[in-house]
Amino acid sequence: MVRTQIQLEEEQAARIRRAAADRHVSVAELIRRSVDLYLSSMPRIVSREDQKERAIRAAGRFRSGVTDLGEAHDQYLEEAFGR
Repeated sequence: MVRTQIQLEEEQAARIRRAAADRHVSVAELIRRSVDLYLSSMPRIVSREDQKERAIRAAGRFRSGVTDLGEAHDQYLEEAFGR
């Protein structure tokens, strides 16, 4: 584990001490659980390298049903976007 230090408002400290006591866990354990809950609710940040790797793996895995997409892609884009 990594030791860290935080500063809480007086009311925050009192509330978290009460919550920890009610749950029969330490304040540190309650804070770890809170951090886990917060982080699990956030969208996962994907690195550029991971994004590239996922795109490369996806290439060629899907079928459009169009046989001339490679030659006529500009035409299909124009039809799709009305330009």
